[in-house]
Amino acid sequence: ACRLVIECTTPDGHTGIRYTVWIDDKISHTICVGPGEDRTTLGGVSPSAVARAFQRLSWPASDLKIQPINGRTLVNFDTNYYTDDTTPITQTIRLLGRPITIEATPTEYHWHFGDHTNLTTTDPGAAYPNLTITHQYRHTGHYQPRLDTTYGGRYRVGNGPWQQIPGTHTVTGTPT
Repeated sequence: ACRLVIECTTPDGHTGIRYTVWIDDKISHTICVGPGEDRTTLGGVSPSAVARAFQRLSWPASDLKIQPINGRTLVNFDTNYYTDDTTPITQTIRLLGRPITIEATPTEYHWHFGDHTNLTTTDPGAAYPNLTITHQYRHTGHYQPRLDTTYGGRYRVGNGPWQQIPGTHTVTGTPT
């Protein structure tokens, strides 16, 4: 029986209850269990534990490509933006002694054009002549656009079935 109920927030933003898991008379970890989660997995891998690992792992920033390629464009003409980084990336880690494969897939692209204009899309853009993400600069100047990428994820324990990871993770790109 629990003596003290401590509320917490799960990675997907729900209110949950924090549990402390003991293994061999030692504290193994604490976990926030939200509504609908199975408390019988407390000694094993839970979606919340995987979501925390997903957030801590290093995922790559997308490579921002700009056309014209030399970075010079004309005022009031379309400058084309895109990335080729669209495929899932996997990393395998050990969590509570078990192999966990985490797959991160880009789900959103946050285009920052460097002139205080931003755009969020699910479209990674495309190279010329398929211009799907374009921007027109209204004034001459030096701009430093960047591309931030939001990843959604899924995981599996060993060779088990794939399961969705609650929440997303956004990686900030480098200004170009």
